[in-house]
Amino acid sequence: MDLTVLEGVRPGTARAAVPPAVTIGVADRAGVAAHRALRREVFVAEQGLFAGDDADDLDDDPRAVVLVARAAGDGREPGRVLGGVRLAPTTADDLGWWTGSRLVVDRAARGGAAVGAALVRAACAEAEARGVLRFEATVQERVAPMFARLGWEHLGPCTVAGTRRAAPHVRVRWPVDRLDQQARAAKAALGGLLAGLAAAPGSLGGTGFVGDDGAPVPGSDLVAVCDAIVPSMVERHPEWAGWCSVLVNVNDLTAMGAQAVGLLDAVGARDASFAARVLAGLRDAAQAWGVPVLGGHTQLGVPAALAVTGLGRAARPVPAAGGRVGDEVSATLDLRGGWRPGFVGQQWDSTSSRRSDELRGQHGSVAAAAPRAAKDVSMAGLVGTLGMLAEASGTGAVVDVAAVPRPEGAGVADWLGCFPGFGMLTVDAPGEGRMHAPGATTAVVGRLESAPGVRLRWPDGATTPAVGAAVTHLGAA
Repeated sequence: MDLTVLEGVRPGTARAAVPPAVTIGVADRAGVAAHRALRREVFVAEQGLFAGDDADDLDDDPRAVVLVARAAGDGREPGRVLGGVRLAPTTADDLGWWTGSRLVVDRAARGGAAVGAALVRAACAEAEARGVLRFEATVQERVAPMFARLGWEHLGPCTVAGTRRAAPHVRVRWPVDRLDQQARAAKAALGGLLAGLAAAPGSLGGTGFVGDDGAPVPGSDLVAVCDAIVPSMVERHPEWAGWCSVLVNVNDLTAMGAQAVGLLDAVGARDASFAARVLAGLRDAAQAWGVPVLGGHTQLGVPAALAVTGLGRAARPVPAAGGRVGDEVSATLDLRGGWRPGFVGQQWDSTSSRRSDELRGQHGSVAAAAPRAAKDVSMAGLVGTLGMLAEASGTGAVVDVAAVPRPEGAGVADWLGCFPGFGMLTVDAPGEGRMHAPGATTAVVGRLESAPGVRLRWPDGATTPAVGAAVTHLGAA
């Protein structure tokens, strides 16, 4: 990640007189050495904070990243290092909790060029690009106002190990809103859009099921669900779109505790051959789950589009709104499979290589467990989906980051925000969860609480906000 800055601000931002260009990027071996030398010059010789050297264990952590700010070079050699900053994971298993440290600027580069502020901005961008969900730093108290101006939150005073003289330090945190932004982008418009429909009795699922994964059909044991596939996905991956149109409908019915009895599809395509590719994926998935396609509609000569309606039966549908403050939240996730090509970090394919008996066993898992509340993990991700469940239940929630089952090689931020294929959130009184699904892993990952929104709890007991109070703005069901 390279970030060219003038006067320490990103391109396009209003700036005063333009000083010489400064380029910030991930340091190579020589850049790391220059950063170490500059640290000794400033922290040891100039400020007397350390005796001899300021080296610590993070310098030996291969996961650590050093960003350096360089003056403009001559085209043949890189420019002189003017400053640097170090970023590294805080825990042995990288949970997305990182710390920034050893921010240093050459004495000659301080002042007008705002190299320090530029390095801080670059560190925030680098951390978020690497999937960091909690980013903190320990800084000298005298530079805390700069961090405050840049949007960092003040956490309180602290000490730095190894320093030989008293120099007040404070802990600060950069607010990362990745999961909140994702959830809002997917669901925040629903309340306003659907307000006109909600006025009619029985609309949007009826009392207790407003905003749910499916809608109980009045006067019957039928549950109806409906999902549309993003048109760009249909256009670029027609067979996978067809498969997913069944998957998401079956997942919705699963979360409602309903047994799927049939599907109806609506397909738009430029020609018959393209429609056949979409329908081939839909057919394969319907056969895998054993759900008949009852009928539908096909329109040719139009842009790619796909929507599927699913019907299921449930004597007692499981609502998303059944949770109570103090209830345990469990996640049931199929960790097998891998990132779908073309959707790395967004879609985990845990279903296309599964046997039919496994898929059908997973489909019946919520009905068998009969939890108080349930919701399948959607495109809002695990945390965003929990936010929707909590909103429907009139509660908030906290997630223990380290407790969430996660596949090897999947970053925490990606995993908490992705569509995981088969993923269910269930809620029960403490110790009463009975959720089990073939081939999947179930773990208690958090609790419902009175404070609205969703918070992440970290191994040190600290919590950080993840999702705001309202995801869908549909309110309690």
